[in-house]
Amino acid sequence: MAVDRERIAALTRELLEAIGEDPERPGLTNTPARVAELYAEFFSGVGEDPAAPLAHTISVSHGPAPETLPSGAVLLRGIRFRSVCEHHLLPFAGHAHIAYLPGEQVVGLGALVRVVEILASRPQVQERLGEQVADTIASHLDARGVLVVMDAAHGCVTMRGGRQPEATTLTIAARGEYLDPAARAELIALIGGVPDPGRER
Repeated sequence: MAVDRERIAALTRELLEAIGEDPERPGLTNTPARVAELYAEFFSGVGEDPAAPLAHTISVSHGPAPETLPSGAVLLRGIRFRSVCEHHLLPFAGHAHIAYLPGEQVVGLGALVRVVEILASRPQVQERLGEQVADTIASHLDARGVLVVMDAAHGCVTMRGGRQPEATTLTIAARGEYLDPAARAELIALIGGVPDPGRER
């Protein structure tokens, strides 16, 4: 379902009035329309199927070197993402790192980026976002293991409340073989030494 821009613009105008502002003053006359466009972009993933980008896979065994099957993980680091926290409708943004242990089928790396973008473009919490990315890849890709690490700064932490501008939130979601902390230790190191709360100290 498409975002209702006209309704968002009307509600934004009402919000401006509710905080004591004049939506007709020069600096605010175009704000309702701008907010409507912003929300249409931020929430474009609502109702979109995050598994769709994974539909087009590549057969490794039918490629130019069928005798060379993947022996290790495919790791895509530093996927920039932004989302909106469903608690305060404030943005949070950071990097996602995705690894999967492929079977006979692999997928274009851009498809992994799209999975993150679709799921992030809806009201979210980071903890659920990482789990949804992991579930989507594990359920729709020939993967023996999936690891999703997300590191993001949240507006509700950096701009309100305790106002901690340097604080970031780290989440880890694992599926399949990467449920074993020892199996994902190498990937955690390759990502950049992210501490894994699932490992015994």
